[in-house]
Amino acid sequence: MKDPTWPALTLGLDAILQESANPEAALEKLRAAVYRCRRCALHRSKTNYVFGAGNPRSPVMFVGEAPGAEEDRLGKPFVGRAGERLTRALETLGWTRESHVYIANTLKCRPPNNRDPRPEEIRACSPYLDAQIRIIRPRVLVALGRFAAHFLLDIPMERMKLGRLRGRLHDSRYGVPVLVTYHPAATLRRQETYQSFLDDLRFLRDWIEGRDIA
Repeated sequence: MKDPTWPALTLGLDAILQESANPEAALEKLRAAVYRCRRCALHRSKTNYVFGAGNPRSPVMFVGEAPGAEEDRLGKPFVGRAGERLTRALETLGWTRESHVYIANTLKCRPPNNRDPRPEEIRACSPYLDAQIRIIRPRVLVALGRFAAHFLLDIPMERMKLGRLRGRLHDSRYGVPVLVTYHPAATLRRQETYQSFLDDLRFLRDWIEGRDIA
């Protein structure tokens, strides 16, 4: 997955990363860089760039796949049906999206017809998510679905078996653990996965709050 374009500094983002002591300001500068992006063809078909949202000082950062139709229309992540499911799931923990988590996607532009992201699109967009993670410095990353897990864990897509990856924490190159779970959209298509999704979020909450999760 990695190539010579991987480091954020190749896009001139190193100066932004040096301002990460003020994550709000750094993210706004990064947002401006994303809004100028022409690194892949998706910028031509998208309606809006979808940068990220939530609390940039949260210990928890969720990483999704790519914007859907509502996200593309509004320019905000997880605002469609999958977003509603994520919001309600967080509420079962006593959390809100605005205060307790930060949410971003692997891609900042919607692929046409909600198709899967292509490898070259992930490579082109990866420096921006990489920079977001380095600015926010979360205590834990949560991969929502296969493509986010692929990015965060660098596991080949053909080995992306979520059922085998979820339920425990994985090491990452960011020096913080990664929790893998289902994408909220998948829980809408397969209702039987929703309880597992909630179980993963409860595991996350207990880990963050220092409870015994053995």
